[in-house]
Amino acid sequence: MMMRNPRPLSAYSDELRRLMAEVGPVWGRDIRRHRDLVWAAFEPLLREAPRDGVVCVAGLRYGDHPRQVLDVYRPATPAARRPVVVFVHGGAFVRGERDISPLAYANVLTWFARQGCVGINMEYRLAPEIRYPMGADDVAAVVAWAREHIEEHGGDPGRILLVGHSAGGTHVATFACDPVAGYMGEGACGVVLVSARLRADRLAVNPNAAGVEAYFGANDALLEARSPVTHAHALAVPAFIVIAQYDNPLLDVYGVEMAHRVAVAQGHAPNLLRLAGHNHISIVAHFNTAEEILGGEILDFLDTIPAAISRS
Repeated sequence: MMMRNPRPLSAYSDELRRLMAEVGPVWGRDIRRHRDLVWAAFEPLLREAPRDGVVCVAGLRYGDHPRQVLDVYRPATPAARRPVVVFVHGGAFVRGERDISPLAYANVLTWFARQGCVGINMEYRLAPEIRYPMGADDVAAVVAWAREHIEEHGGDPGRILLVGHSAGGTHVATFACDPVAGYMGEGACGVVLVSARLRADRLAVNPNAAGVEAYFGANDALLEARSPVTHAHALAVPAFIVIAQYDNPLLDVYGVEMAHRVAVAQGHAPNLLRLAGHNHISIVAHFNTAEEILGGEILDFLDTIPAAISRS
């Protein structure tokens, strides 16, 4: 049985907890500096993190563009019909890679593979080369690839869970509920939206307003129609919404707004978790370290949802 820490950050050193406590309340004042501090703090933990028993098949193509590539992480012990977790990285729509270092975001998929899942770490095209809703096209292409190929890696093509962080969460949400994109979650059994940008805004408090404009456009009249929260009522697959206590400005508010709109439309609340003590980066940087709260909650969520049934 997997033991889980009762409180976020309780498994870490006093030094790391002090850093998180200092950075958290002022996170939004200098996000890039604080991001670098947090990654640097977690780097030694990820360097020492367990990776035995996990096999990575890297650089598989799911499309023709140079960025349409993915890596598959699976347990070394052969098995069939393992649940599949697809991770979609962030980067404010204009930057980001599936591995921003040799250890991150590989830590996310390594952890899920260690729990008996097959992980897919996908990269996608960036703005301004692509515009809304083309990020959802790349998510859909990876789902289609997995439906066709993941059995070769021991995965279950009917149990594909999408986990999107930040801008990656936007693309996952658009894939799951935006009728303009048109996918309505086809082929996925559920989605996890982690510190996702669920409302497209160019407000002064948004440090990534330029990225929003590059992807969604500069016409503020269209941003509402292109925001995932606008289409929350049409969400077609089970959703788990995760926010950090110290998130980028307003992302936590948008996460709660998304959960509320889903609840009103469906008559019951979706899974919603506010991870205390964590910030926009630590919420993914901590995977495959001593704290397993969020990972465990995601696995519990996955256990509650049925396999996807193709509607094609």
